[in-house]
Amino acid sequence: MLRLLVSFVFVLAAGLGPPASAAPAAGPLQVLATTTLLASLASDVGRGRADVTSLMPVGASPETYEPTPADIVRAHGAGLIIENGAGLEAWLAPMLRSAAAHATVVSCSDGLPIVAANPHLWLDPVYARHYVVAMRDAMIAADPAGAAAYRANAAALDGRLARLDAHIRAQLATIPSANRNMIVFHNAWLYYDARYGLHTLGEIEEVPGSEPSAAHFAQLVDAARAAHVRAIFAEPEYNVSLVNALARSAGIPHVAMLYDDSVGTSPQTRDYISMLETDTATIVRALQ
Repeated sequence: MLRLLVSFVFVLAAGLGPPASAAPAAGPLQVLATTTLLASLASDVGRGRADVTSLMPVGASPETYEPTPADIVRAHGAGLIIENGAGLEAWLAPMLRSAAAHATVVSCSDGLPIVAANPHLWLDPVYARHYVVAMRDAMIAADPAGAAAYRANAAALDGRLARLDAHIRAQLATIPSANRNMIVFHNAWLYYDARYGLHTLGEIEEVPGSEPSAAHFAQLVDAARAAHVRAIFAEPEYNVSLVNALARSAGIPHVAMLYDDSVGTSPQTRDYISMLETDTATIVRALQ
């Protein structure tokens, strides 16, 4: 799809003007985050100083996202681009080449231990604190005049994330050890599980955007029965009928909804911290 958009972008390029490289004299630093969750964190770091927007809309999956012509135009004008990295946004580099973007790109997962090529490190709040440091430093480099504001904002957010970590730990500690197995829609919870002592037995979606094979579905049913799994977790942007079919086949008593790749639209899920608080409450209710 990007090849089809390149000519469109170059037609527009003459009217776009030179790309931003730092905080514009007439306005705030223009920060473009790839996902709504990254934008949520970056908005807190840049509060009062940077204009942060998300490239992807609410509900979009970063694993299967296809950039639009408008995305390419926005990337061309950004002063700073924030990505997760760890292979999540495979479409980003080709898009930036098409956009002739000159903004600095910061990969928030750089320096963190990536396990089994799984990019979902943000679902561990301890790793999210690392993301905040990366965002802070990148904003300071792009807009040195705002250094004091970025440092203060990042420190305040770091404190909130530390409290979130403690809250999640206390809530999940109430789940009996025999009930800590779950099945999820896609393999997003590896780092959250490792931090808090849960165990994902399997995921419905083996390959992003593809339905499971009959053999894989049967393996999940067998695993769920053997471990007496109490809950299977769906996601708002995916096919809930597969989740319901697995629950019926395996005799799983609870089907619940988790948010992981995107914030939601309700007050309970509209930013990173509220989303993880809601997810944690959902898990605790389902696995008790």
